[in-house]
Amino acid sequence: MRSVFEMTDANTMISRFEDVTVLVVGDIILDQFIWGNVSRISPEAPVPVVEVQKETVLLGGAANVVNNILSLGGRSLICGVIGDDEFGRKLLGILQAKGVSSDGIVVQKDRRTTLKTRVVADRGQQVVRFDRENNEQLDQKLRERLLHYVRSHLREVNSVILSDYGKGVLSEDLIRGINEGAKGEGRMVVVDPKMDNFDFYKDITLITPNKLEAEIASEIKIVDEESLNRAGEKLLDRFRSQAVLITLGEEGMALFERGKQAITIPTSRKEVYDVTGAGDTVVAVITLAMAAGASFGEAAKIANYAAGIVVGKAGTATVSPDKLKEAINRGR
Repeated sequence: MRSVFEMTDANTMISRFEDVTVLVVGDIILDQFIWGNVSRISPEAPVPVVEVQKETVLLGGAANVVNNILSLGGRSLICGVIGDDEFGRKLLGILQAKGVSSDGIVVQKDRRTTLKTRVVADRGQQVVRFDRENNEQLDQKLRERLLHYVRSHLREVNSVILSDYGKGVLSEDLIRGINEGAKGEGRMVVVDPKMDNFDFYKDITLITPNKLEAEIASEIKIVDEESLNRAGEKLLDRFRSQAVLITLGEEGMALFERGKQAITIPTSRKEVYDVTGAGDTVVAVITLAMAAGASFGEAAKIANYAAGIVVGKAGTATVSPDKLKEAINRGR
């Protein structure tokens, strides 16, 4: 396995992001953060008492992928489902304030908007997370409606991202229909996968599992370079994809391309503050970079630098083009 190589002009590549439009399809989530301090233990139970200081709501899931694309200067469309509730309306308001069309978002009356609430105390320590969600698969008419939206907008975009959080939006037939339509228009499809849906991702351009997902999908425990190589090659065969990018947390990334030697990309950050949303950043950046003309390897290296920035921030963070250029230039 060879180590990462010297890139072409990353600054030029990042500057081209503003010419790229990405369609993001998947599970739309609202992330709520409750920030506070802990100074005592409850007398009612052995749990910390959090004195709430502030609350914030941020885009999550597929919506956070969109947010990352926008923060990097790209353009984005979004397609998915939310509930007819307070959180869905709040989510739409945030997207609309960012100039993102809601035409691809279906409001389903009998479905709740997925909300992830995290209570975060002293120095960013997450105390608890609780989720309000509906994981039921969409009915056929709704899936057909989403597919129609995607196919009618493929000529307006450079690439498609499938952001799968296992909340019921991305079914096998919808993924297949999107992929077939994208291929017909010469568009790349990049998947941020979910373990329950591994059998659905076939003939995709690029898939980006984390280490645990790669181990489960390949049935190989990744403990060293040899086992990582075997897992990556097995995933290429299983998914029939052009490439597989395995994110390894503090150990960086490993890229596997069909017919090429694997590439390891060491992490660009030594201290990790919060990994929330880091996968969204990786899939957004690598897709933007490839659409801007980067190779798989070049795009993966740019995405690795972006991930190194966001894990040093609290919550579902994003990165700006200037910060990304600065990190890359500093790391050379």
